[in-house]
Amino acid sequence: MEACPVTRKEKLAVKQHQSTRQLMGIQGVAPHGVTTSNAELVFFLVRPDNLSVLSADGIRARVNALANLLRAEPAVELLVVDSRESFQRNKEFYQARLEEERLPALRELLAQDIRHLDEILSSSASAREFVLILRRDLKSDMNEGTLRQLEKGICDHGLHVRLADEQDVKRLLAVYYQHDVTTDFFEDVDGGKAVIQNGK
Repeated sequence: MEACPVTRKEKLAVKQHQSTRQLMGIQGVAPHGVTTSNAELVFFLVRPDNLSVLSADGIRARVNALANLLRAEPAVELLVVDSRESFQRNKEFYQARLEEERLPALRELLAQDIRHLDEILSSSASAREFVLILRRDLKSDMNEGTLRQLEKGICDHGLHVRLADEQDVKRLLAVYYQHDVTTDFFEDVDGGKAVIQNGK
């Protein structure tokens, strides 16, 4: 008996009933990363050097150090997260308003708003976060001590890194998936704090 192909509507219905974690392919948040169905991703936060004060040889040394690390550790990947707010929709709104506005005073105010957003974007153009991700098998015996040794080993390559903690991981996920760069502390459950306060 031949199986019926799943229709697009059925696929959409299944997708709509999935949790956020299922949609992201994440099973849980670990102390230093996230777990998926077959691996744990451990995050190391990289503190980038200020390249404007380094010589050409210094920059070359940093690039070589990163290249050597990625060659020596095939399980390590590099992730770059844009940790700044995007004002593109705001700019598009102001631009559309500017095109339809007839009053000169309001047109000037709208133009000032657009210039202000451009200034914010140019001043935060370097707001990037660099993350090294170690993909490890869930069955591996890598413990906290091993991860700390790996952290030290990465530092020995000439890179300034630290092992991410749980709040770092949640913040990275919020930046990556929601472009949320303003939240300071992330609860384990949405609305959990409100439920606890109301229960008192």
